[in-house]
Amino acid sequence: MQNMGRIIKPTGDGSFTIFDEQVGECFHSIHGAVQESQHVFIRSGFDWCQKASVRVFEVGFGSGLNAYLTLIRANETQKRVDYEAIELFPISPDLVKTFAHGIEDIAVFERMHDLPWQVKVPVTPDFYLTKRQENILEAKILGPFDIVYFDVFSPEKQPELWTEDLFARIFDIMDEPSALVTYCAKGEIKRRLRRVGFRVESLPGPPGKREITRAIKPAK
Repeated sequence: MQNMGRIIKPTGDGSFTIFDEQVGECFHSIHGAVQESQHVFIRSGFDWCQKASVRVFEVGFGSGLNAYLTLIRANETQKRVDYEAIELFPISPDLVKTFAHGIEDIAVFERMHDLPWQVKVPVTPDFYLTKRQENILEAKILGPFDIVYFDVFSPEKQPELWTEDLFARIFDIMDEPSALVTYCAKGEIKRRLRRVGFRVESLPGPPGKREITRAIKPAK
């Protein structure tokens, strides 16, 4: 299915990704969208935090898959979550419905997309979602956050979002300790993260990717 330069494509695990024709890149791995998100953001990020109440900030709401999988995991672990995500170009309702065919709980996934932007609303009694349709480079973000999902397009496609300046801003709104996770494992990106104060870890990647990155903001 095609919509405004965005095309739904199947992936290796039976779920879907979205190819953005203008950017020239997919939202998720063609090897498996759900398994990539589970590996990078849930197991390496959300599960890292041992708090009973977790504040998550996502840079790049995109398809909503990371938020949905976080909700599922929060229910499994009985954690309370405040989830804030920023996205300048939300996907269309038609794309949401098609993408949802690869999701286990379609109703919950579609509800997360149907909820209004710019306000904090409960998806469940223990999961609050705030979707912000704003440019991360201009937005005022208030923390502190325990986990940051950094899930924008690659440094080659969106270099303006992989700068030391933006990493420093994100570092400042994170709690101590806390962690940022991203699929990107490029050496220069890891050096930028280190320069702003993160302790950087290289972790094994999901199928189709050798490594991912977890950047820790240590406790003082």
